Amino acid sequence: MAESPADATLINGLSAARPALIRTMNEQLLLEHIRTAGPYSRAELARVSGLSKPTVSLALANLERAGLVRHAGQRTGVPGRSALLYEIRPEAGFVLGLDIGLRYLRGALADLAGEVRARLSVPVSAMSVPGRVAELVRLADDLCARAGISRESVTQAVVGSPGVYDPQHNLMALTGGLPGWDRPEALASLREAFGPALAIENDVDAAALAERALGHGRDVDNFAFVHIGTGIGMGLVLGGRLHRGVHGVAGEIAFMPLGSAGSADDHQGDHDHDSGAEPAINGYSGVGSGANGDSGADGDSDGDSGAADPGADSATDPGPDSATDPGPDSATDAGADSDGDSGGDPGVDPEEARRRGTLEVAAAADGIVRAARRAGMRGSVSARSVFEAAAQGDPRAAAVVAAEARLVASAICCVITVIDPSLIVLGGGIGQAPGFADAVTLALAATAPVLPEVKVSALGTEVVVDGCLAEGASLAWNRLVAALP
Repeated sequence: MAESPADATLINGLSAARPALIRTMNEQLLLEHIRTAGPYSRAELARVSGLSKPTVSLALANLERAGLVRHAGQRTGVPGRSALLYEIRPEAGFVLGLDIGLRYLRGALADLAGEVRARLSVPVSAMSVPGRVAELVRLADDLCARAGISRESVTQAVVGSPGVYDPQHNLMALTGGLPGWDRPEALASLREAFGPALAIENDVDAAALAERALGHGRDVDNFAFVHIGTGIGMGLVLGGRLHRGVHGVAGEIAFMPLGSAGSADDHQGDHDHDSGAEPAINGYSGVGSGANGDSGADGDSDGDSGAADPGADSATDPGPDSATDPGPDSATDAGADSDGDSGGDPGVDPEEARRRGTLEVAAAADGIVRAARRAGMRGSVSARSVFEAAAQGDPRAAAVVAAEARLVASAICCVITVIDPSLIVLGGGIGQAPGFADAVTLALAATAPVLPEVKVSALGTEVVVDGCLAEGASLAWNRLVAALP
């Protein structure tokens, strides 16, 4: 029986590619090669792409007319005629990356060749949602002015924010301690300011994207970026791509039912008798002279060296400078017995545990402070001071740090059994503390079925912004290629 025209056009849901689609795909392929490894000559592009030289010439001509590529001189020093080279035209578009923090706003503007034209960090002064949005818009305008463009010239803006973005309702959820950021007017105001060029990204996911583009994840297709600081979160890269999940909550490990929501028992442990604690204590105390090597780490963007501060939403505490870090990022735990009375742990409000997640309440910076007080540490206690005391040999602090490493390792073990990544990258003030990765690795070796490589992120204060720029560049190219004639 002869096939009907409909059968010939569509078989098993597949249809023949039309010439316009093939042309667009070829142009996208050449752009990707030029972006990642250019400049290239026509002959080189034909070789690396597998396209014929005439096809490459036609595609390059179209890209050049559209203002996306330009001539970049000639390749010399090789046999034969010198070849004309093509590179990305930097002014083809601009990408704006912004990081919304509880105490600081950060941002950068880059061209499509990847050069950062301007970078700024400013303290937050506004408490209301309209005031915070206005400060973010002013930051964007300042960045554009420094780069010599208008905000309307931005091809793509990406905002890294605490919480989970719901695109159907244009709302944020699970925003922790950022007041009012889950209300409709927050993102509505951002949309009004930045228009359709705006995308929202979870801040820890943005940090994972930066790790993929610039850090340990550059040559790894499957890895987890685990942030431990004043908040806890994870960005998951699978098959080279960020995995968000159906509802956007992939990586919200703060809600793992690990740790004790109402106390710090998991941190304190029975360290006089628990044989499993000793390797982690030794693994920590043998490294470095303290948890923080820089004097300005309690600040957030004051030019510090990027050394980790376990207690602050510090320069190396990526998205969660932001408000997924509701716990105290100050020197002391205001909720504990600040008069020095051992008094015990005042406990955690179950509503707080529900809002922030059981694991975050137990293992974030304020959980370490409660554990330290329960262990008998008095006076002004912060996560930073606990790590410093542990490095100096205080057995109570060392037990708290060891128990923290075991708790974090338990969470990572759950990730390993489900995802089986080849790499775990630790970030955040606690995750980057000297010796902590070694302690986590030792604890993982005792529990996990396999042991992936564990590394400490080398990216600093701008990690969320850089992740937003990486995501923005990809989105910008998609927009520009879709608009090709």
